[in-house]
Amino acid sequence: MSKQFGVLTIGDAMITMNPSSTGPMKYVTQFERKVGGAEMNFAIGCARLGLNSKWISRLGKDEFGRVIYNFARGEGVDVSSVDFVEGIPTSVNFKEIHADGSGKTFYYRDPSPISFLSEEDITEELFEGIHVVHLTGVYLALREQNMAIAQKILAIAKRKDILVSFDPNIRLKLWTIEKAREAYETIFSDVDILLTGLDEIQMISGKETLEELVGYAERFKIRDFVIKDGDKGSMLYREGRWIKAPGFSVTPVDTVGAGDGFDAGYIYGTLNQFDEESLLRFANGVGALVTTVTGDNEGLPYLEEVENLIGNIKSVER
Repeated sequence: MSKQFGVLTIGDAMITMNPSSTGPMKYVTQFERKVGGAEMNFAIGCARLGLNSKWISRLGKDEFGRVIYNFARGEGVDVSSVDFVEGIPTSVNFKEIHADGSGKTFYYRDPSPISFLSEEDITEELFEGIHVVHLTGVYLALREQNMAIAQKILAIAKRKDILVSFDPNIRLKLWTIEKAREAYETIFSDVDILLTGLDEIQMISGKETLEELVGYAERFKIRDFVIKDGDKGSMLYREGRWIKAPGFSVTPVDTVGAGDGFDAGYIYGTLNQFDEESLLRFANGVGALVTTVTGDNEGLPYLEEVENLIGNIKSVER
């Protein structure tokens, strides 16, 4: 059913060095090479759920770049719009993971190969068969010129009547909250689905209460205002009312990538016309499953795994 739907995203990808033990990174001596990046995680999450998933990016023309390219392609992501850049190394990050699954990320991505992607690379043909365009604040934060590229993408999406989803995904190691707020508020009017953490939208808007946050979202005429709140669940403001769904009880080992998984689940449910409560429940399930596996995207589930968690099907193990 879902293969009739296509999603498009644009963003950086990195080699992620996962620690072999928990605790401060300065005491960790061994790391395992994995692959990460918010937009690529989203693309993989959509592909695993059965959507046609296209990812636009640039990678260093090096061994790490080939690792990422082959990994994404192997996951069923359309990488026809991913090219290699000479002389710029593929981005790398090192993760610090704490005993409760939380952690920090240390980036080595300046300059990033995706900085060599230009407005001219964004053509109408890229949007053929696309039903949702998904952008994140990470891409906007990498360099100022990316805003012009994002605006071109939004303009094409609007002309083609394609839904736009946006995850602020604030990275204050890449820019200030003031610059982030200015960028977000420039594009919010073109966003149909806003997928944000509670603390994120409070920082962006300067508002605290749900009533104030609703007023902020309504200012930009955002259709779906979605707040992700980790294991507490999520909530959606649509057409004048809040809909809430609780989270799932799992044992988290690595929370990185859970928000990207939630986004993929929400878009899957939107395209398949789930009702509001089912939509949130499905997205919560995807996000919860991501946290049960170490790595940015290893825990992104397949459709039957999500349905098993949320109770739509029962699995039989022999």
